[in-house]
Amino acid sequence: MKKQYFGTDGIRGEVGQFPIVPEFITRLGYAAGIVLSQNAEPGERCKILIGKDTRVSGYLLEAALEAGFAAAGVDVMLCGPMPTPGVAYLTKALRLSAGVVISASHNAYQDNGIKFFSAEGGKLTDEFELAIEAELAKPMGCVSSKDIGKAFRIDDAAGRYIEFCKSTFPGDLNLKGLKLVVDCANGAAYHIAPHVFHELGAEVISIGVQPDGRNINDGCGATAPEALITKVKEVGADLGIALDGDADRLQMVDATGRLFNGDELLYVLVKDRIDRGQALGGVVGTLMTNLAVENAIKGLGIGFERANVGDRYVLELLKERGWIIGGEGSGHLLCLDQHSTGDGTIAALQVLAAMSKNKQSLAQLLDFVKIFPQVLLNVKFKAGYDWKSDAKLKSKISQVETDLQGTGRVLIRASGTEPLLRVMVEAQDSAVAMSSAKSIADLVPIS
Repeated sequence: MKKQYFGTDGIRGEVGQFPIVPEFITRLGYAAGIVLSQNAEPGERCKILIGKDTRVSGYLLEAALEAGFAAAGVDVMLCGPMPTPGVAYLTKALRLSAGVVISASHNAYQDNGIKFFSAEGGKLTDEFELAIEAELAKPMGCVSSKDIGKAFRIDDAAGRYIEFCKSTFPGDLNLKGLKLVVDCANGAAYHIAPHVFHELGAEVISIGVQPDGRNINDGCGATAPEALITKVKEVGADLGIALDGDADRLQMVDATGRLFNGDELLYVLVKDRIDRGQALGGVVGTLMTNLAVENAIKGLGIGFERANVGDRYVLELLKERGWIIGGEGSGHLLCLDQHSTGDGTIAALQVLAAMSKNKQSLAQLLDFVKIFPQVLLNVKFKAGYDWKSDAKLKSKISQVETDLQGTGRVLIRASGTEPLLRVMVEAQDSAVAMSSAKSIADLVPIS
C-alpha cells in the first residue's frame, strides 16, 4: 500500500498548511498512540518521548502531539530542544515505547515535521506507519478520564546525551590542543555539541548557537558552510564542524577553508576502521555518492553498494547486508557500531579520532581520493512526458556513458514532487561533466 502522509523521513510541510496544522497533528498523536497501545504487552502503559528543534512552531506542534497522545492513554516525556539522534538515543536508553522528533531538519523555519523512532532507536517500519495512517482514517476518540495520559519533563536530557556522545570517543584519546569552530545552525544542538567537544579537551568557538525560533539554518550550519569557513579562517582554528538544524548532518572545514562533505568523511571513517583491523564487509553509499569515493573504498578491498538517496534507505541496506558504515554526501553518516541512527556530532568525533590516531590532517587522510567534478541540472519537462520511453534520450545517455568509459557516471532521476528531471554527470574533467550533462538535458522537452 502507498502511504498518504509519511514520506521518506516522516511527515513534513509548511506550518499552517495541511498536514502541518494543529488539528491533524493532534489526530496523528492519537493515532500513533492507539497503534502503540495495540502493540504493547497486556497491561503495559505506553510512554513516548517528544523532542524538537528550535523552530518557533515547535511549541504549537508539541502541545498538539501531547494532547493526541494523552487522549490515547499514552504518557509523554518532554525533553525540549534535542538533536534527532539524541531523541533516538534517549528513547532506547529510557526503555520507552517510541520517540518523536518535531523538526524539518535542514529546511527553513517556516517548515516543520514529525518523525518517529522505535523503542530500539531506529526508524519506524513501513508497516507501522501504514497502521498509523489506517487509524488516522477513523474518527478520533478519547480514553476515559482515569486512563488519560500524563506529561513529564526530563530535566537531565541534555546531560545524558552529552555523556553518550563523549562515550563514543576512544578513552585513550582527547582533543587537547585543538581549536575548533562548531556551527550548530541555530538548531537543536546549540546547547549540546559545543559541550561535547569542550569536555573532551578542545578549545571551542561556537557559532549558530543563538536560536530565536526563526533563524534555524539561516545562513549557517551544514547547508550554508560559508559562515563556518569564514570563522575558521578569522580565528585561526584547526578545524570547523557544521551541523544542520536537527544535528544529524555533518560537514567539516580545515584550517585552509577547504570544505569536506559527507562522501569524503565517509571514506575517512571506513579507512580508519580498516586500519584498526575491523571487519566491515562493505559500505553503503547512495546513488549520488561520488564515483571517486566508491573507487577508493573498493580499493581498500571491501564491497560498496548504492542505496536510494536518503539516510533511511542507507540504513535499510546496511541492516540487510549486516554492515555498519554508510552515508551520503549531504553529511548523513551512519556508524551503527556507535549509534542506531545518523549523528553529526558522533560522526565528527569518529573523524577526529581517525585524525588523532594517524596524526594526519583531513587533507592528508584524503590525499589519494580525488573527487570527480559533479554537475547536476534540473530540467522542468512538459506534462505527460515519459523520459524512460524516450528513445533519443536513452541513446544519448548510452553514448555519454560509452564516452566516459568507466571514468565517469550518469544518473537520471525524476523528482517525486515536481515535473523535474534531474540530470547528473560525473567525470574526471569538469568541462566534460558539464558538456555531457547539457547534451542530455537539451533533449528533454521543456514546459
